[in-house]
Formats: sequence, C-alpha cells, structure tokens
Amino acid sequence: MAVEDTQPLISHLIELRKRLLNSIIAVLVIFLALVYFANDIYQIVASPLIKQMPIGSTMIATDVASPFFTPIKLTIYVSVFLSAPVILYQIWAFIAPALYKHERKLVMPLLFSSSMLFYIGIAFAYFVVFPLAFGFLTKTAPIGVVVSTDISKYLDFVMTLFMAFGVAFEVPVAIILLCWMGVTTPEALKKKRPYILVGAFVVGMLLTPPDVFSQTLLAIPMYCLFEVGVFFSRFYVGKGRRGGEEDPEDAPEAEDDHSKKES
Repeated sequence: MAVEDTQPLISHLIELRKRLLNSIIAVLVIFLALVYFANDIYQIVASPLIKQMPIGSTMIATDVASPFFTPIKLTIYVSVFLSAPVILYQIWAFIAPALYKHERKLVMPLLFSSSMLFYIGIAFAYFVVFPLAFGFLTKTAPIGVVVSTDISKYLDFVMTLFMAFGVAFEVPVAIILLCWMGVTTPEALKKKRPYILVGAFVVGMLLTPPDVFSQTLLAIPMYCLFEVGVFFSRFYVGKGRRGGEEDPEDAPEAEDDHSKKES
C-alpha cells in the first residue's frame, strides 16, 4: 500500500524534472543563438542613455572583466525573457492534468495575456520611460560633474526597471486571479477605484525618477490596466472549483487516471 502511495509522487517528480529540463533547454538554445551578438544587444539596451549623455561623455567599465561579462549577463537575461512563453507553457503542461476542463479553458488565455503584458511593460519602459528618465537624470548633474555611467551598474538599473514595469503591467492578470479564487469581486474593486488611482501614482513615484511627467506615464497605464482587469474578471467570477458542486464529467485528468488504475 505504501509503494502504491509513493508512485503518484514519483510520477509527479519525473514530470516536474521533464518540464524543468525543457525550460532550461529553451533558455540555453536562445542564449547560444544570441551570445555572438552580446555586445550588439548591450548597445541596443544602452542606447537610451547614450543618446541623452552630454557630448564627449561615454559609458565606462570600472571592473577589469565587466566589458566581457556584462554583455553575457545581459544576454542571459534576454534569453530568459524571450523563453518566457515556453516556460509558461511548461508550467501549464505540468498543472493542466490537475485542473477541471473549464479551468483549463480559462487558464490558457491568462498564460498568453500574461506573456504579452510582460513584454508590453518592457517595451513601454524602453521606448517611453527610459528616454524621459535618462534625459531628466543626465540634465540634473551638478556643474563640473561628468556623466559617465558604469556599464555594470547601468545593467542592474535597467533590469530592475524592466522587471518593475513588466510586473506592473500584470495588473489585469492579478485582478482576474484574485476574483477567480474568490479573494475579491469586481463590484468590490469598483468601490475602491479612488484608492487604486492614488496607489497607482504612489507606485509611479517609487519606480520612476522624481518628475511628475514620468510618474504619470506609469500611473495612468497601471490604472487603465486595473480597469481592464476589472472588466474581464467578471467572466472568471464563480468559475473556480467549489467543493461538491463539480460535474463528474468535468473532473481533472489526474483524477480520471487515478480512478482508472483503481478499477
């Protein structure tokens, strides 16, 4: 009996290892395809700052090995970002057998939209926020101070902003999941709109340089995404599993397989 109980756990661990290996392979394949262009990729990422730097100023490398390792590090980040759809699919493939049929139909759009929103957030940061932020920061340097940013420090800064904006643009998905799990409802969120608007500006103040324009550029999209999440969350309310109310024909595949083994 104990051996039979451990078999499902072992099969889940084997499946988990398979999904992890697939994700790692996807990242590795993309990395090998991009590593030759590592310096070009860094040049693209650094261009918003380089365009705003004073004439004669350049980026610098204060560490001996940073000219080599910093572009490689950036390429690893880019590989992970580009392989995000594959990683999300592997997560989906691992949890799908434990979901009801109606849940599987609802999760797939969430996975697709979360990937797209993350990329949109990164693109928004690169094309809109970076030029404004770096233009502001480079022009506020005291007289006699030459703006020469270290390439490693710059990478850490922009990756923090990329992650911040990518995660911030996941607001609709987060709202849908909260409503789906029954933590809140669209009606309750609608009543909290004034607080959400203030919170969006607070987040914008924390993630952007201290100027009203760039703060507004993050706060307004975040609030609009909140409204999008509230709108679509109504299609997910009441769709989560409720104990004792599920149709037997809508049972998870994992449960079906288990029942077949027992019979």
